Amino acid sequence: MMNGAAAPERSPSASPPPPAQAQAQAPPSPSPMQPFDWKFSQVFGERSTGEEVQDVDIISAIEFNKSGHHLATGDRGGRVVLFERTDVKDHTCRKDAEKADYSISRHPEFRYKTEFQSHEPEFDYLKSLEIEEKINQIKWCQAANGALFLLSTNDKTIKFWKVQEKKIKKVSEMNLDRSTAPANGSPGGVGHLSPSHSNGNALKPGVFASLRMPVVTSQETSLAATCRRVYAHAHDYHINSISNNSDGETFISADDLRINLWNLEISNQSFNIIDVKPTNMEDLTEVITSAEFHPTHCNTLAYSSSKGSIRLVDLRQSALCDTHSQIFEQHEAPGSRSFFTEIIASISDIKFSKDGRHILSRDYMTLKLWDVKMNSGPVATFQVHEYLRPKLCDLYENDSIFDKFECCQSDDGLRVATGSYSNIFRVFGVGTGSNEATTLEATRNPTRRQLQNPTRAARSMNTLTRAVRRGGESTGIDANGNSYDLSTKLLHLAWHPSENLIACAAANSLYMYYA
Repeated sequence: MMNGAAAPERSPSASPPPPAQAQAQAPPSPSPMQPFDWKFSQVFGERSTGEEVQDVDIISAIEFNKSGHHLATGDRGGRVVLFERTDVKDHTCRKDAEKADYSISRHPEFRYKTEFQSHEPEFDYLKSLEIEEKINQIKWCQAANGALFLLSTNDKTIKFWKVQEKKIKKVSEMNLDRSTAPANGSPGGVGHLSPSHSNGNALKPGVFASLRMPVVTSQETSLAATCRRVYAHAHDYHINSISNNSDGETFISADDLRINLWNLEISNQSFNIIDVKPTNMEDLTEVITSAEFHPTHCNTLAYSSSKGSIRLVDLRQSALCDTHSQIFEQHEAPGSRSFFTEIIASISDIKFSKDGRHILSRDYMTLKLWDVKMNSGPVATFQVHEYLRPKLCDLYENDSIFDKFECCQSDDGLRVATGSYSNIFRVFGVGTGSNEATTLEATRNPTRRQLQNPTRAARSMNTLTRAVRRGGESTGIDANGNSYDLSTKLLHLAWHPSENLIACAAANSLYMYYA
């Protein structure tokens, strides 16, 4: 039977097809996933050539809300800037939605919405410690009654913000004495009452034809950000991460040694659920670097450490979660240990996949994907900037080796992304048969610094029995004619929760790319 032809009707007495013909009807094996063609979408805060960037303007946090209709950024100056999507409208009926099907092919577009000062510089007089205003993380909370809610934190203090449109009300149509009003009138009908009215004298007959009651009108709207709660004085060390629980009522905050559990409605009390501080600080061997709640299981959270391990914790086990339910770590090969081994193994960021089945982690050199049901090792390892390995000594001298890069994952879990130096970020495919390892630069022309993609075939994620190492550059950037710049680093990026759109921060500029 030829492909695409209709199957002929067969009589009951007809003989079965020969084996060779039956084999020909077997479905073909799925073709490998094709790499995305990433294109520039938008940029906010683009600086001109030679323009000096102020330190307070450098973006330090990026986060999409759950629907993807809003994006928030925080900077080192303590400001939070909100953007809203403009290419999506709320359709009141199915018929309107069907008419707007043409817009699905368009890529998401955003516009500036509002900004507010979230944190101010402070000084702890008891510890003689200056607390900078830099925003470390932003997390969106559930929206309610047309208002947006989000959490923002600096090193010590977490704040709960409400952003809502407010109508500007004006009083008009009052009984006024026009003779005392300005010659060109007053906006909104505002004028001056005559002395006879303002000093309480009786209204004289014939002055006004009729007595009109004042009318309150609202013609304009403005966005107002209100700080609803402040969660303070709960961390002795710098807060590195906050995470909302799926129950919509609680969240965690983590510093180097402790993780606290908060209720959104209670700002003066928190519960310490994880404490890794030893009795003698000289016995301290690792610190907490990141923490995140499971996306759907409100009793489960994961936290990473400076030794490269990830621990899964079940809050139902005990009030103080001293023991973990699972630990994920990759054991180093014998004889491979060096002075830098533990430094580059430190995990700077972890993210659960949308279904909660995988955890994505970023250390200094690699991006690793872990299966929460398999703690023998990562199911995939991606080399981000392997060309820097011979230069670890120089990176240690200039403190670049301590840079904290973030990571993110696509909605379908088939691609992961993270940043690097020279304002580049890398997108890797983790789907069946994928060999995708794309290098993009945060400019209007993102593909001008393409690296050579590796030729080694990747194994399917669902048939993996050992780690897959991909994305390593055998010749390095210099061999491709591109020099790297350690002063320009892309630390922060976020993947849209439902579409193939990546937002990333290059200094004070916010770039967006779509595929």
